[in-house]
Amino acid sequence: MRGVARSLALLALTALALTGCGNGSGDGAAGGGGAEEQTVTVLAAASLTDVFELIADDFEADHPGVTVDQSFAASSTIIQQVNEGAPGDVVALAGMGSLEPLDEEHRHREVAQFTTNSLQLAVPPDNPADIQSVDDLTADGLRLVVCEEQVPCGTATASLFETLGITPTIASYEQDVRATLTKVELGEADVGIVYRTDVTEAGERVLGVDIPDDVNVINTYPILAVSENSLAQAFVDEVMSERGQAHLADAGFVAP
Repeated sequence: MRGVARSLALLALTALALTGCGNGSGDGAAGGGGAEEQTVTVLAAASLTDVFELIADDFEADHPGVTVDQSFAASSTIIQQVNEGAPGDVVALAGMGSLEPLDEEHRHREVAQFTTNSLQLAVPPDNPADIQSVDDLTADGLRLVVCEEQVPCGTATASLFETLGITPTIASYEQDVRATLTKVELGEADVGIVYRTDVTEAGERVLGVDIPDDVNVINTYPILAVSENSLAQAFVDEVMSERGQAHLADAGFVAP
């Protein structure tokens, strides 16, 4: 009987050991070698699309088990979504004015000004309308596309027109700066007013025509945590870090 009891005890210990191994394996699969799976959701202005993908890659590499879930849209759309309860941990916007409508309940940390951007004219590579300067924006028959005025690029464009003292004919108003640029890339517009960084990112798909500094508009970009997720401020810190700022500089952004 003692032999039977001993055999049963060994079987019980073996089953317990196997159960323990099973739990450890499951944790490793879920968390990437024991790291806890977490997500930080970043809502960012359309003009930040490419550079924030690079910053997110760095952040994920430094935080095993963490995924950066990003969504890009017009800054005004982002603030509306957050105020209406859309999930998000960080917002990064194009223009300080965009931040004003954000409800106080979503301001979980201090606002940081992380970069600046300025306007530039984008024309198709063959420049069919022969756009040489802002003086050509009032030419007859010109297909000029701009951002809707409620988004930062559109607000800056309206300010530019006011400074220049012109009221050009607008062929279409686009939902954000990337949509404006796309119209030019597809040859559906003779010129679009976008950010300098968008022209840089587009490469050979468009040509850039500079706007004189004395009339150009500079937008300062704010970023802040809009949730209590501990990773939110960590992502903000990554954007503000030397590495994050280097990515922004490479993309044509200028430090504030």
